[in-house]
Amino acid sequence: MQETLDDLCEYVQAATDVGGLQSATERLRDHYGVAHIVYHWVNAVGERFGAGTYSQEWVDRYVEKDYLRMDPVILGCFQRFTPVDWKDLDWTSRAARAFLKEAIEFGVGNQGFTIPIRGPSGQFALFTASDSCEDYEWTRFIDGNLRDLMIIAHEFNKKALEFESGGDSAPVPALSPRELAAMTYLARGMNRAQAAQEMDISEHTLRVYIEAARHKLGAMNTTHAVARALSRGLIVV
Repeated sequence: MQETLDDLCEYVQAATDVGGLQSATERLRDHYGVAHIVYHWVNAVGERFGAGTYSQEWVDRYVEKDYLRMDPVILGCFQRFTPVDWKDLDWTSRAARAFLKEAIEFGVGNQGFTIPIRGPSGQFALFTASDSCEDYEWTRFIDGNLRDLMIIAHEFNKKALEFESGGDSAPVPALSPRELAAMTYLARGMNRAQAAQEMDISEHTLRVYIEAARHKLGAMNTTHAVARALSRGLIVV
C-alpha cells in the first residue's frame, strides 16, 4: 500500500534519536524514488548533526576537504528563507564547478532541491532531495511534491528541536565487541588500514563495523561517531 503524507510524517515523529531520523531519510528516499534525502542542522550552540543517504565515502570526503566552507548549497541557503533549486545557485567559480563535478562522481546527483529552515536561538537546518535525471524530470518532480517536501522538512526540524530541548535522553546504544574495537582504534588516531591490520580483518569488513556503529550512534560521519562513542563512555582511549 502506498504511504500517505501523514504516514511519512508520523514515521519522522516516531524517531527517538538521530538514528531514527536516519531511518526516516532512507524511507523517504525509497518512497519518492530519488537518489538521496538529507537533513542537516546546526543547533543553538553551533553543534552540527545530520541524517541522510549520501554514501559514507562522500561524507568522509566532504569533511576531509572542509567543503562546508565553500559548498554553494550551504552558502546560498544561508542567504535565503525559501526553497531553492540547485540550478539557481551560483556555480560560476572554478572551485564550485569542481566541487559539483566531484559530488556527481560520488553519486550525489546532478539535480538538487534544498529547503532552508530557521528555528529559535540561531538554529538552522537544511532539508535536501537530490537525484540524477534530466531538468524536465526534476522540474516535474518538484512541482508535484513541493508541498509535501516542505511539510516533511518541518517535521524533521520539529523533531530535531525536541532532541535539543530535551537533551539526549535516548538509551546508550549497544555496540558489538568488533564495533567497539573499530571505534577504539580510530579514536587512537589509526587510519582504516592500520585498524584493519590490528583487528586482523579486511578494510571492507572494517568499514561494515564502522558503518554499523555510526548508524547505532546516529552520527553523520566517522569522526562524529568516534566523538559520540567517547562522550558516552563506550570507548576509552
